Amino acid sequence: MSEAKPAGLTARAIAVVHRLLLGLPPARTAYTVERGLRVPTRDGAELVTDHYAPMDTAYGTVLIRTPYPRGLPESLLHGRMLAERGYHVLIQSVRGTGGSTGTFRPIAQEPADAQDVVAWLRTRPWFTGTLATLGGSYLGWAQWALLQDPPPELRAAVVLVGPHDFRRAIRGTGSFALADFLGWSSAMAAQPHGMRAVVAARRRVATALDSRTPATAVLGDDAPWFTEWVNHHDIEDPFWQPYQATTALRDTKIPVLLIGGWHDVFVDQTLEQYRRRREHNPDVALTVGPWTHMDTAVKATRVVDSEALAWFDQHIAGAAPRRGSPVRVHVTGAGQWRSMPVWPPVTTDRVYGLDSTGRLTESPGEGSVAFDHNPDDPTPSVGGRHMSAGAGRQDNQKLEQRADVVVFTSDPLPHDVEIHGSPRVRLPVDTNGEPEPLFVRLCDVDDRNRSWNITESFTRVSGAGEIELGPCAHVLRAGHRLRLQVSGGAYPRYAANPRQVRYTIGCDGAALTVPVA
Repeated sequence: MSEAKPAGLTARAIAVVHRLLLGLPPARTAYTVERGLRVPTRDGAELVTDHYAPMDTAYGTVLIRTPYPRGLPESLLHGRMLAERGYHVLIQSVRGTGGSTGTFRPIAQEPADAQDVVAWLRTRPWFTGTLATLGGSYLGWAQWALLQDPPPELRAAVVLVGPHDFRRAIRGTGSFALADFLGWSSAMAAQPHGMRAVVAARRRVATALDSRTPATAVLGDDAPWFTEWVNHHDIEDPFWQPYQATTALRDTKIPVLLIGGWHDVFVDQTLEQYRRRREHNPDVALTVGPWTHMDTAVKATRVVDSEALAWFDQHIAGAAPRRGSPVRVHVTGAGQWRSMPVWPPVTTDRVYGLDSTGRLTESPGEGSVAFDHNPDDPTPSVGGRHMSAGAGRQDNQKLEQRADVVVFTSDPLPHDVEIHGSPRVRLPVDTNGEPEPLFVRLCDVDDRNRSWNITESFTRVSGAGEIELGPCAHVLRAGHRLRLQVSGGAYPRYAANPRQVRYTIGCDGAALTVPVA
């Protein structure tokens, strides 16, 4: 453990540049940094923690619990930024990472350890009795883990692209989210050996996915949790209970700011968190940008840091609200931010039929369309809502030329069409009686015939049923066309179906319903 030291000249200069780049208010105080604190847990593990302490008035403490390095960018974007604005900040390595002792059992370990950290905080002379939490992705999950049984000192939270139900993220579609969680597990296993090892691990994963090498051959014995995830197929299995914190959406009364991205893997859960929290406590706010999961670490910081600081100033320091409306969403296709009192806004359903000629029409479709899934050449994934490389908005033209992908396309739109909410697809699919994977995507086809993904869903189907696509806020410009894309997979984003399958879509019972604002 090092002594608390004031910020040096270089750190102060970086802070000024950071403030100017992100449009933050001026610093309020100097601060010190004490690295390597060791916080005990009930079973004897010690969690390594860095403490950023304001040297003037302290409004409260912000707790950030992470399995990733405690240094840049976390130390700058949140540790130093919040400390010089009057907040104690603890950046802590979770069990089994960053020098913290104990075995890393990702996700499942966080509820108990979070409570132990709060118990330790109560013994600190500088702790004011007021606590907030902050963080994204796994760090967001660490907050939901604590919010299942929130301590009385907890007054505010900012959750960025953070799931409350990891079992659904890993296996909720009925297929394993292979690329995301193999890549993440490999990187976490390599992390103790340095950045070169992490980069090498990512290359091995990419090579293995290209050649469809078994995942266990990539990881060996370094990520035992991954084997457990692969072997537990049913998300209702008691094994998965520690991986979900759904009760926190209902029971927590503290103010929560939720920040997500339209191309984030967890955006469905972010919108569910907003809806469920709003049902029980109106003091919830929502911001959704045009970001992928990884974008939120860099591209989104100007929005994230200023909104997080404003949220803490309001709910911890007692400042006046700086947020103009409870909801702010970026409307893709238009490139505009919109402020709203609630999400989603009022919409009107527009219904399209699916015709066997490949058209989306405003009348019922006819006939049927068939395509085959070949396990030796699975349909590849292109862009979309995941956290691996290549996520987000991509041109789907090449993908849509494959024989195992069918599309239904509208005529050019006479006027702009603005979609807010979750489109729905009624899709009677015959797969010879067995539930089979199905990937459905909505695209915006521009005047150069580029097909840009808007939203999507991956599920298992057999027979008739309605599929709800992920939420979106998007404008299709006049002259663009709306396209529905259907296939039997999206590899390696999801594990490939090992069976040969013929899909037959009955167009006379099919429909696409779009919520138009």
